[in-house]
Amino acid sequence: MKIVVLEPLAVGEEELREIAKPIIDKGHDLVIYNDKSSDSQVLKERVRDCDVLVIANSPLRREIIEAAKNLKMISVAFTGYDHVDLEVCKERGIAVCNAAGYSTHSVAELAYGLMVALLRKVVPLDKVTRDGGTMAGYRQNDLYGRTLGVVGTGAIGKKVASLGLAFGCKVLAYNRSHDDELVAQGVEYMDLDNVLKESDIVTVHLPLTDETRGLISEDKFKLMKKDALLINTARGPVVDNEALAKALNEGWIAGAGIDVFDMEPPLPSDYPLLGAKNAVLTPHIGFATEEAMVRRAHIAFTNVDKWMEGSPQNVVL
Repeated sequence: MKIVVLEPLAVGEEELREIAKPIIDKGHDLVIYNDKSSDSQVLKERVRDCDVLVIANSPLRREIIEAAKNLKMISVAFTGYDHVDLEVCKERGIAVCNAAGYSTHSVAELAYGLMVALLRKVVPLDKVTRDGGTMAGYRQNDLYGRTLGVVGTGAIGKKVASLGLAFGCKVLAYNRSHDDELVAQGVEYMDLDNVLKESDIVTVHLPLTDETRGLISEDKFKLMKKDALLINTARGPVVDNEALAKALNEGWIAGAGIDVFDMEPPLPSDYPLLGAKNAVLTPHIGFATEEAMVRRAHIAFTNVDKWMEGSPQNVVL
């Protein structure tokens, strides 16, 4: 079979081929493209005779999938897969697997980095220090003792909740189902509105679905404490970022740490959050540690190998 890596996976080609060696040794061809393209004609040519596609987070539209006449399986080297046109995959019987779990620790760590940056005013005080100033006029706050609301307790949310307990937080959680391990550790589940009302920090860890799109809306911000913080390292459109900018600028909440948006960076200069008060923004880096990139490459190629053996794992379609 011909396996095509359609875009860079942030791992050197030599290391990538070593990771894929069990597949290559079985006689399968591996083609790696080390540049990202958004040109439809280029992408159509790249996928034209492939049997398996490996992608990261670039959009995989219907027209590209339809151009891959032999395509049988897509291995998404990413946790989210809403950038893949699953409808056409379903129509054609194309298997789709994701790289579940590769960035659990990485994203959880960034969520706490954003919390601490906001609580300790790291970003503005960096400039103050370089300009010869002091901490005068800047409040400092502990994470310890605060109430942390975790919205979504899948793998990443569960890790965030456990870390919150280790930091000495009271941890509340919202999820469709309750995790017995978290409950045993002392996490209290409640409905979304009460999590928002009672939390000092709300951190979002939900997948993007029709039900979660825009879930954290203007009405939800009005439920939060005026000194509360919002963290989003999940999927951008789960939060209404225009409403978030309004909430920050009008003082409904005190701050936000945002790694994901309703588009991939670079953001346009008029994007609402760019001018919002007390917002720490990062360009979708939660997943992107060097260690996580190696983990996801291993998972992506193991997914291919398992699918070829007839025992697929991490199946989303």
